[in-house]
Amino acid sequence: MSASPEEVLALARDYVAWDIDSVTAAAVQALIDQNDIAKLTPMMTKRIQFGTAGLRAAMGPGYDKMNDLVILQTSQGLVRYLEAHVTDAREKGLAIGYDHRRLGTISSRRLAETTAAVFLAAGFKVYLLENFVATPYVPFAIQHFKTAAGIMVTASHNPKADDGYKVYWENGAQIIPPHDSGIAHSINQNLQPWQTFDFDNVRTHALFKDVTEEVATEYTAAIARMATRRDRNPSSNLRVAYTAMHGVGAPWIARAFEAFHHKPLYVVPQQRDPDPDFPTVAFPNPEEKGALNLAMQFAAENDCSLIIANDPDADRLAAAERASDGTFKAFSGNEIGVLLGYWLIQQWKAKHVDGPAAVLASVVSSRMLKKIATVEGLQYHDTLTGFKWLGNRAQELRAEGVDVLFSYEEALGYCCGSVLCDKDGIAAGSIFVEMAGALQEGWHAGSTTSGAPRTVTELFADLGRQYGEFVSYNSYIVCHDGKLTDRIFHRLRTEGPEGGYWTEVAGQRIVSIQDITMGYDSSAANHVCSMPRTPDSHMIMYEFANGVTITLRTSGTEPKIKYYTEIAGQPGQTREDLKHILVNFVDAAVNAMLEPDRHGLKRA
Repeated sequence: MSASPEEVLALARDYVAWDIDSVTAAAVQALIDQNDIAKLTPMMTKRIQFGTAGLRAAMGPGYDKMNDLVILQTSQGLVRYLEAHVTDAREKGLAIGYDHRRLGTISSRRLAETTAAVFLAAGFKVYLLENFVATPYVPFAIQHFKTAAGIMVTASHNPKADDGYKVYWENGAQIIPPHDSGIAHSINQNLQPWQTFDFDNVRTHALFKDVTEEVATEYTAAIARMATRRDRNPSSNLRVAYTAMHGVGAPWIARAFEAFHHKPLYVVPQQRDPDPDFPTVAFPNPEEKGALNLAMQFAAENDCSLIIANDPDADRLAAAERASDGTFKAFSGNEIGVLLGYWLIQQWKAKHVDGPAAVLASVVSSRMLKKIATVEGLQYHDTLTGFKWLGNRAQELRAEGVDVLFSYEEALGYCCGSVLCDKDGIAAGSIFVEMAGALQEGWHAGSTTSGAPRTVTELFADLGRQYGEFVSYNSYIVCHDGKLTDRIFHRLRTEGPEGGYWTEVAGQRIVSIQDITMGYDSSAANHVCSMPRTPDSHMIMYEFANGVTITLRTSGTEPKIKYYTEIAGQPGQTREDLKHILVNFVDAAVNAMLEPDRHGLKRA
């Protein structure tokens, strides 16, 4: 919104009057006293946009940051929205969890307490998860207590300066439209604090309950029921290293491993405990280059053949395995997804269960799982990017009587079984290690080689021989200028030979285009895309004559233009051949389409 200096000062005075944090209030008051309109204007006029990921931004004073007042206002809006849209919302209550993020007086714990105070004052039951819980505990708590909604205060794997407010609906899945825009509207109608809230005594309120141990116990028992080798896991010779990436995961995955009857993990000591400064990693994201270096060093020193890693809020899983030369191979998100999906399909088939079953993946994930599902006689469904779509689609399929075995997105997000409808790095890690232990003992299902694969790496190679090679190449460029991003995508939509979409890139003909943002599908008879439109973000999917697929999309939580690419092999083509074709073409295509050098944009 645009505002005059007088309007900016008025907004700032309201902020100071309403703020419950004396430190952030004093910071804004100092700018008022200095009449610093330049600094105050973005702080007062650019409110954090509430979307399907809830809120995520840097911590600090102002409406454009994560702080007590913004969360108070957000919680007031959510209260009113739930009262209007969920039957018996107050009686059902709200589940709340939080991680360890902190900057000065602002912390995830404090923001969770602020949320609790607002909901308690409105007559809601509040089920609080204490002690820096893993994000999967919140959607589990929603289902366990049948609450109206849930909140996890976390910025997941974002930089240390950030925090977030993730909202789940009463079905345990992240919110999707129209709830996001409805909640955003409700927030704007409830900006002024309703009353003076009691933030310091939420834990003694009659409607408050600490459910940490109950949820931890029930969740751990639920995921342990997915184990298929609890009697044999104790005899495994696997030595597994683990890193929590300075996050919350270590105690919770230890409980899961005990329930699966796995041997204890070798935990990277420097990264075990929650630390909001994330001192050993530039970015606390196991996807980033170099993020697993310390874990690899520790694994080598302790003779571990396998590494698993959670991101800081433990809803994602990364993994690496020691090769014959002693180095460690980090698996991509797609490789882990295909491996877990294949394992769960084979375990389901071994049970001879009647009725339909399905696996799901996002549209930017590898098509290899689709091929496996088709060959093995299962349904395959894809959705838009994000577990908000995967989780809600899984719910729909289960309501139709379909057993959803697995869902995944290539950004290290995996949901195994039906315990949750959100990604879960704790359960996925426990099952991944069970699979690795089974391989070590000689388990196989239809191996194409004379001897069964004994490592995870060998299994993935074997799957390529069985179902065909699929090679992915994913990366991103960094763009902090939203208007430039808009211009880049506008060019792709309007500068084709006839003034519309492009028809060729880097010498390859475009076979089809799906523009999710605009709702356009070149291959549909009416040119209308079957997937939901995403008008607030850019996403275009291309298929090329050489068999390459490229999806370009903006990130909802980071200043990135991401690209996801894949090529499916033909008989006789090796992975090395395919990778050479894919990388050369994609690099040329990205240069032509995004023009990073011309715009001075940093590549990953």
